Amino acid sequence: MMSRTSSSIFFSFLIIQCLVVVCFSQNFGFFYLIQQWPGSVFGTEQKSCYPTTVKPATNFTIHGLWPYGIDGMQPTYCKPHNHFKRSKMSGLNSRMQVSWPSLACPSGNGIKLWSNEWDKYGTCSRSKQHEYFEAALKLKDKIDLLQILKKSGIKPDGKFYNLFKIKDSLRGALGYEPGVFCNDEKSGKNNQLFQIFICIDPSGSKVIECPGLPDAGIGCASKIKFPAF
Repeated sequence: MMSRTSSSIFFSFLIIQCLVVVCFSQNFGFFYLIQQWPGSVFGTEQKSCYPTTVKPATNFTIHGLWPYGIDGMQPTYCKPHNHFKRSKMSGLNSRMQVSWPSLACPSGNGIKLWSNEWDKYGTCSRSKQHEYFEAALKLKDKIDLLQILKKSGIKPDGKFYNLFKIKDSLRGALGYEPGVFCNDEKSGKNNQLFQIFICIDPSGSKVIECPGLPDAGIGCASKIKFPAF
């Protein structure tokens, strides 16, 4: 049996957890939709692996859909008992494997990644599991970053492009400025386009002006490489 002290600690934990969830629900401000370029994921010193299902398409893939509060704070693990369930991914798996694949090692089918994303971030959204992932997929289809950049003559051809031009192209198509993040290729000599952060309203359906970006442009030189994939 649980001792009186242990019982008190347990219920205190539950009360605190409930308060965290309620407080964030009242202060939920926006999502960051983060898309990454696979050519820059594989083109670094950090080891990456192709999924066991399908090779990622030559397009940006989803890195995350992260909820933030209006105060700029990022909550995590808001509902520790609401774990990811594979049964709730019905009708989404094939699209997830293409648009939100796991590029980590060892190779996997994406389930471990999606489970972590739901448990850590999805539980802090106002959505149920299926709705959360479906919203991310719909946003990815709606916001085709590669086509936006190509229309401005910016292509994944291994050439270098002006950072301002990349931001200007995205701003023109999205209506608001996104965050552009870079990393270094394996040689350590060249800066490359890595991730793009876009702010989404609490309903998870439309682009909004970012209340703030976490060190936007971090690691980016004035001209960055857009590696082939």
